[in-house]
Amino acid sequence: MSHISYFTEEGLKKLKDELHHLKFHERPSISRQIAEARDKGDLSENAEYDAAKEAQGLLELKISKMEEVLNNARLIDESQLDASKVLILSKVKIKNAANGSTMTYTLVAENEADLKSGKISVDSPIGKGLLGKKVGEKAEIKIPSGLVQFEIVDITR
Repeated sequence: MSHISYFTEEGLKKLKDELHHLKFHERPSISRQIAEARDKGDLSENAEYDAAKEAQGLLELKISKMEEVLNNARLIDESQLDASKVLILSKVKIKNAANGSTMTYTLVAENEADLKSGKISVDSPIGKGLLGKKVGEKAEIKIPSGLVQFEIVDITR
């Protein structure tokens, strides 16, 4: 059964670019490595050949999985999203009720999450806890270190 993945335009382009790189740069490189190792003689005792063949198998598996994701990818239409509540692609400023610290996150699909750039998955505990909330509402979210209460300070697109 195929799993539908949702992407922003940026995320979909990134996936396509990575797949293109694997197919047209990495694949030929591994093929050359296999040919060079094959030219060195007896394949039964050729560790370079075995390593290159294994790398080829792993690369082909990765390409296959990425193609499957791409075939089941759906682009998110940002114009159809309600800006009054937290949804995917919302940029949310939240305030920790316990210590008063504020954080800003953009909620994205799981495959685009990148905490360093402030993008968290809608499937993460915090992402799930914030979904559907409006400015001023509080969200009690269970995270690994316990229960935390956040207040929604601002929502933008």
